[in-house]
Amino acid sequence: MRICSHAGAVVILASALFVSAGRAQEATPAPPAKDAIVQQMQELQEEVKSLRAEVAALKQTRATGPRSIAEVASASMPMLPASSPEPVLQEAVPAAAATPAPAPPSISGLLGATTISGFVDAYYGFNSNHPPTRQNGFRNFDVNTNQFGLNMIELIADRPVDTTNRLGYHVALAFGQAINLVNSANGETGFDQYLKEGYLEYMAPIGKGLQINVGKFVTPAGAEVIESKDNWNYSRSLLFSWAIPYFHFGASAKYAFNSKFAVTGYLMNGWNNSIDNNTAKTTGFSAAWTPNAKFSVIETYLAGPEQTNDNGNWRQLTDTVVAYNPTAKLSFIANYDYGHEDIGPQFELPYKVATWSGLAGYAKYAPNDRWAFALRGEYFNDDQGWSTGTKQGLSEGTATIQRTFGGKLISRLEFRRDMTGAQTFLRGPLGTPTGGQNTVTLGLIYAFTSADLK
Repeated sequence: MRICSHAGAVVILASALFVSAGRAQEATPAPPAKDAIVQQMQELQEEVKSLRAEVAALKQTRATGPRSIAEVASASMPMLPASSPEPVLQEAVPAAAATPAPAPPSISGLLGATTISGFVDAYYGFNSNHPPTRQNGFRNFDVNTNQFGLNMIELIADRPVDTTNRLGYHVALAFGQAINLVNSANGETGFDQYLKEGYLEYMAPIGKGLQINVGKFVTPAGAEVIESKDNWNYSRSLLFSWAIPYFHFGASAKYAFNSKFAVTGYLMNGWNNSIDNNTAKTTGFSAAWTPNAKFSVIETYLAGPEQTNDNGNWRQLTDTVVAYNPTAKLSFIANYDYGHEDIGPQFELPYKVATWSGLAGYAKYAPNDRWAFALRGEYFNDDQGWSTGTKQGLSEGTATIQRTFGGKLISRLEFRRDMTGAQTFLRGPLGTPTGGQNTVTLGLIYAFTSADLK
């Protein structure tokens, strides 16, 4: 040990001084002068003080942690006189074990149970009719044609609930022409203009868990959703555009009896309105049945008064979605809608009841995780023109090729043909009525999650 070595040095140095003094007496018959002895004793005391200071410094170093060998030597080595013996070599201080630097915290670690996700969705559209409005007829979201368009940018914060984490939330903020259309469906462009969804979640300890949501949420009806990335085609169907609502504001309660059957009940302000336009409420339910991994059925029923300041005339909607996946690469979906609404006297229309209905079929083949091919065909009948503004039957056929790059960037090239017997599409600079339109759309969607942010 270094302390022992220095203590030994003190003893050796003292012995050497006394031996030197003895030899001096033998060589010189006369006794040494008193002043010389006192001087030697003072020098010896100074040496002892220096060595004690060194020992104290070494003890302090052991208490506070070793430094580098050079630092220890420069701090503790005494300055000996030139005539003094060479100092005893000190033992090398072992280097401190390197402490690994803590790994920087990840985004997912900081968020905990909350996940952040989102996407950017842009497109270029072309319409062979070259309509004077530069807009596709009877379409939503991919409305603009012969130009680039920003469909939507969305950012989602989600904390899901389960039996161990009973309180959560879901917030989805969006920007672009899609969210403008969604939130202006009933003329609303107010406080929630850029809010697609925002609700609190609570898993009540009832049975296997009753999930209660309160706030703004997208409609449970339909085979398609607002986000392009979660659909098979880039454009939305006629049924999505004209047969069902976009969103609701209210409360829902879902109970899953088992992995095969679940029921959800709804109590809401109405269709596409955060602020109710009357004092009554819209109610409904959804029943989801999944007997196996290949087959599922979802039935949704919504009913309630939707006309302004009118609690007596009801709107009713029945929506059925059937999905079948015979293989991991091949999938089919069928969607049927039927709507019925009693018309109040304030509209002064020749009919008192409005009905609409439609049927859509989908097929998708994905040979791998990079390529997918999707087809959609549908027919929508607006019996009185209550939904589209014109009494007509609309039909369309869509073919979509999808290529995914790096698992994040989705590109879709789509051809679509829309047709009607009412000559409601426009052609040329003069807007000549015609019975159809052909469109080609290239969409690019980049999706991300907090797991991607290291």
